[in-house]
Amino acid sequence: MNLSFFDQFMSPYLLGIPLILVSLTFPALLFPSPRNRWITNRTSTLQSWLIYTTTKQLMTPLNKKGHKWALILSSLMIFLLSINLLGLLPYTFTPTTQLSMNLALAFPLWLATLLTGLRNQPSASLGHLLPEGTPTPLIPALIMIETTSLLIRPLALGVRLTANLTAGHLLIQLISTATAALFSIMPAVSALTACVLLLLTILEVAVAMIQAYVFVLLLSLYLQENI
Repeated sequence: MNLSFFDQFMSPYLLGIPLILVSLTFPALLFPSPRNRWITNRTSTLQSWLIYTTTKQLMTPLNKKGHKWALILSSLMIFLLSINLLGLLPYTFTPTTQLSMNLALAFPLWLATLLTGLRNQPSASLGHLLPEGTPTPLIPALIMIETTSLLIRPLALGVRLTANLTAGHLLIQLISTATAALFSIMPAVSALTACVLLLLTILEVAVAMIQAYVFVLLLSLYLQENI
């Protein structure tokens, strides 16, 4: 019984072909294709306003050199947000519950920000490993601690996104299972758990949006340190 709760996190297959690629490319079909007029209705207007507002919020702490990353970070934000929200629909698969995928997104982008800093300002980037005014006996220990904290950043990004989405999906499945099991035995309790399930679903929608934003925001903060 316990194993069945985790079956939803297994990548689906059809005739031996993994369908995770389909789930990754499907969100792109939901966005309007380019036309002579980009903004053709109120939905497109709202979508453009949300993208503009989010991009402005992400780019505010960065200088002009960091604005080159606007397209990458905005696209990643839309990609993660679409996948997280679509994963809340019944009988769907959420690719961002896979740690391997989240690490595949986090590690290259984190490494790109690190290499950018080492190329443009190597002294300042290496200076983050040793705070100013550190006593001489503590220098080796602090360098090791700061290096470790630097290297676990992509792991923290991937684990944070995976853990939050996985926990939410498990809670939804547990409560929905309890609601169905109690419906014929205790209808009143079943109705109460259904209300809890509704509130939890609303909470998970907020978590899906927040986690996508936090993932991209942390990448922009890492970029800010290196430009």
